[in-house]
Formats: sequence, structure tokens, C-alpha cells
Amino acid sequence: MPGSTWELHLLLLLGLGLGSEQALPPPCESQIYCHGELLHQVQMARLYPDDKQFVDMPLSTAPDQVLQSFAELAATYNNTVPREQLEKFVQEHFQAVGQELESWTPGDWKESPQFLQKISDPKLRAWAEQLHLLWKKLGKKIKPEVLSQPERFSLIYSQHPFIVPGGRFVEFYYCYGHIPNGGRVYYLQRSQPPLLTLMMDRYVAHTGDLAFLRENIETLALELDFWAENRTISVSSGGNSYTLNRYHVPYGGPRPESYSKDTELAHTLPEGSWETLWAELKAGAESGWDFSSRWLVGSPNPDSLGSIRTSKLVPVDLNAFLCQAEELLSGFYSRLGNESQATKYRNLRAQRIAALTALLWDEDKGAWFDYDLENQKKNHEFYPSNLTPLWAGCFSDPAIADKALQYLQDSQILNHRHGIPTSLQNTGQQWDFPNAWAPLQDLVIRGLAKSPSARTQEVAFQLAQNWIRTNFDVYSQRSAMYEKYDISNAQPGGGGEYEVQEGFGWTNGVALMLLDRYGDRLSSGTQLALLEPHCLAAALLLSFLTR
Repeated sequence: MPGSTWELHLLLLLGLGLGSEQALPPPCESQIYCHGELLHQVQMARLYPDDKQFVDMPLSTAPDQVLQSFAELAATYNNTVPREQLEKFVQEHFQAVGQELESWTPGDWKESPQFLQKISDPKLRAWAEQLHLLWKKLGKKIKPEVLSQPERFSLIYSQHPFIVPGGRFVEFYYCYGHIPNGGRVYYLQRSQPPLLTLMMDRYVAHTGDLAFLRENIETLALELDFWAENRTISVSSGGNSYTLNRYHVPYGGPRPESYSKDTELAHTLPEGSWETLWAELKAGAESGWDFSSRWLVGSPNPDSLGSIRTSKLVPVDLNAFLCQAEELLSGFYSRLGNESQATKYRNLRAQRIAALTALLWDEDKGAWFDYDLENQKKNHEFYPSNLTPLWAGCFSDPAIADKALQYLQDSQILNHRHGIPTSLQNTGQQWDFPNAWAPLQDLVIRGLAKSPSARTQEVAFQLAQNWIRTNFDVYSQRSAMYEKYDISNAQPGGGGEYEVQEGFGWTNGVALMLLDRYGDRLSSGTQLALLEPHCLAAALLLSFLTR
């Protein structure tokens, strides 16, 4: 039986019988931004092409007044408000998206950073200058009224300015006991992958600011505690029990930012499975891979998003991120003189590497693979995430980078001239073929670059050249950077729940990182690795023979 009034309301609202699965709590208590009749009617009326637009709109008056006005309006129309009246209601009671933000230029932004001088190709150097300007466009700070009247906003207040990704993503990604899926109240019950400790490592390496580290190290520990307390799973294999982590969001109702899509998808399934579906969709969003065949493999219908089962898989990348964080946190505590905490995280990392090796590593294939908890086997499909432990440094065998290169060759990944595909499955989901995403290029490129082998390092460079050329060519055509790219034709990506977004923070960042690392060699013109019909492996062989 439901345990409170809102649970009963949710069951009645969604047409669920009390005899079906137990309702889960909503993403937050807001009856405007997270659950309730107003959210339901507005989103199901499809007032906007993107459901996220409505839940990002600030209120013009107090939420109690808005809810009271809506109740009166709904009563006038027998609780089914016509679309035209809904539009008028929203215009009267809500403000446009982005009203709570204002522009901000980072205080340490410099017009001509030193790394630009390392880029030998003049076209790439001019392009890098334009990318560097985008940080000013993406810089934002929150207006003070969000602090004084937080109930009128889905945006969570922060006194600190920040960089937004771009496009529909006009919020920050900030620590709230964990890194929420975004800085909105409706995101609070699901995390982002745990990379805060890595961010601190990059900051400390650049500034040497140990005082800042000392002030904030408990925040880093808090994030790892969140994963240990809320996302841990025990797996038995070969008579041993291993502790690893998974994505798991046991909160009900459709995602507010994709409300109509989640509701319509639920109606393709039996009523008793709706809450499970919505929880699994949130877990997929928590992974960052929303959505992918990766979370459908092993289900009775692996071509349908309705079969999503994110929480039933132990992801390679999540556990590699945590392994890396445990190593970094151990080093931080050691530098600050706290050896007991340093030992704690050193031991946790050792246990995790043992678990990664026992459950996820496949020696024959030379990569790690997600573990299917229900079917008790690895998912051997290709995803760049299969090499995340290499990028994260969570391995001990120096030959692993060369084994990873062989894995890429065996999977024919090096045949793709415009970037590393997200998978080899073309499902129409945005985290699948033919889309390629900047962070996944970084995982593979920097992972391979760890190898002492000149051949493997050369492949890393050629992959960087391929990706830079794709970004540069699309920018030359469209004067924009995109969150993802279609590598079948070197164009902006597609698929998924919304149109491809411009901006775009991580694409800009990876491009600038590669330009910084390989700027003396990268070219805006045709490279050997891009010549048809040769694959990258053949091009590499030729490059060595002609030296």
C-alpha cells in the first residue's frame, strides 16, 4: 500500500492499480518541477518540442499560488485543461528559460593562452583561438533572486560562477553530496559519473594549492561515500565475493525533463512495470549514456528502449572512475599527512583492481567488459568504455596498452576515419553508432598514449588527428561545435531524445586538449590516416615503412 498522500496521488494520476508494483518516491518534492497534475498536463500537452524547457522555466509567483490557480483552472475544465488554456497559464505564471542566469567571463581567461603558440598549422591555430572564445559565451553566474526565492526555480543556487555545456544544458554540475545529473531540483536523486576527485587533481597539479585541497578533501570523500552507500553491488565468482558499483536510481515517475517520452514509452508496457522502467531510465541518465544498446543487451527485446536494464549491469567505466578516485584520494591524504585515510583508499583501490580483473577483464580479447548481473556473464559488445581502466591507470601490466590496441584492431575500430564510434550497434539511440562523443575519444587516445610502445603511441596520435579533422571540418562548414558527431559522414550527430546541441563544453575541451598535446604535429589538411580506402592500421604500417 502507498505510504503517503503523494504516493497515492501518483498512483491515481498514472492510472496504476494498487495491486501493481509499489510506487517509488518522486525525484523531488516539488509538485511543479518533479511530479503532480500541473507537470503531467503541461508535459503531456507537448507545449514545447523539448520537455526540458518547461521544467527549466522559473515561476513568476510563489508555487502555492501557482498550484492554487492551476487547481481552479483544472476544475473549470473537469480536470483536463485544453492546450490553449495551458499555454496561457504557463505564459502568465512562468518566465522564459535562462532568466535566472547572467553572463560571466572567467577571471583567469586570457586572450592568447600560451598553448596556442605550439600549434604549427595556422588554420588549426586560428580555429583554436575561436574555440577559446567560446568559454566566454558559456560562462554563467546565478542571479541573487535564486538565493532569496529558491522555491520559484528548478535551478539550484550556487554563489560560484560556472561554465555550462551549451544548448539545452544551461545549468552547472556541482557537488551536492554527489555530482547531480545537473544543477536542477529534478536531477538531485541521480548522480553524474564520479569525476570530482580527478577535477581536484587537475586543479592541484596546475596550482599547487594544497590549502584548497585541505579545505575540500572531505567533500571528495563524501562523493565516494555516496557511491559506497547507495550504488554498491556484491558479485560472487570462483568462490570469491567482490564488491563493485553500478548505476541505480530507485526513484519513480517519468523524468521531468523527458516526461512525455517516458510516459508514452511506459504505455507500451504492462502497467505493473512502469515504475521499474522509469527507475532504469534514470539510471541510464545517471551513467551519462542516455541512451545506448549498452543498457539493452541481455534483455528479451534488445532493440527496444522499454527493455532498459541499466542497474543490472556492472559498468567498466564507473568502476574505473572510482578506482582512479581511490588512488588520487589516497595520494591526497598522504600529501596532507593523514596516513590512515591514505591507507584506507589504497586498500579500496587494490580490492577494486582485483574485482575488475576477476570479473570484467578478458585476457583473450585484451579489454574489460560490463558484467551482466542477471545472466552472470560479460557483455562482449564493443564500447570505448571497455578501455576506461587503461585511461584511468587501473592496471598493473605495462603490456595492457598494446593488448588494447590489438583489441581495437580486432574490432575493426581503426577503420573508422572520422572518430571512434560509441558502439557498433545502430539503434537510433544517441550513444550508439554512428555517433562519436569527445570524452570517449579522450578515453581511448590518452589510454593508448600510456604505452611505452612507439607504435601504440602513434595510433593514439592518428586517432587524435582523425578527431581534430572531423571537428575542424564541421566547424568550417557550420561555425559551431557540437556535443556529438556522426562519423559515417563527418556531420553533427543525431538520434536520441532531442536535437543535437551546439556549444559544446566537452567537445571544445577535448579539442583544445588534443591541440595542446599534439599541436606541433596536427594538421587541418588530409592526413595519411584519412586516405581511402586504407584503414588506420594500414596507414600506420605505411608511415613506418616510409620514414
